[in-house]
Amino acid sequence: MGVRASPQPLFGDQLALARLVWVRRMRGELVRLGFEDFRRSDTVVLRSLLDRPLSIVALARILGVARQAARKFADGLERRGYATVVNDEDDARRLRVILSPEGRRYATAVVEVVAMMNCEIELRTDPGQLQAARAVLQTVIDSDNLVSGASN
Repeated sequence: MGVRASPQPLFGDQLALARLVWVRRMRGELVRLGFEDFRRSDTVVLRSLLDRPLSIVALARILGVARQAARKFADGLERRGYATVVNDEDDARRLRVILSPEGRRYATAVVEVVAMMNCEIELRTDPGQLQAARAVLQTVIDSDNLVSGASN
């Protein structure tokens, strides 16, 4: 017996489509601002790096990847001119990722685009529905934390 199509789109399908639309729109806005090499994972990392430099270990935690993958991501930011990777002042074995001036401009643009897109959604959505949507999304995020926490 096969899986039948639902008359209503499945939540997961809608979530995936919404993410695709969001990322496509972000990319378009950032290109318009002169940043043509947006990556989906840039958003959360750049917002964090705006606050402070991050160790590779902290970057790995944010991305939910191994240290080696985080180092590769940091190297990519460095190649793109958005960050530098330096030895920690207190522990030369530890590496820190620091935004470059161009990286700060890029991170600021990312934050501004996210804020603008959030504002547009808030203006077009009933506050109660938006609160419900946030609660559902948080449930999805929390369920991942439960699964990944159980495997550690």
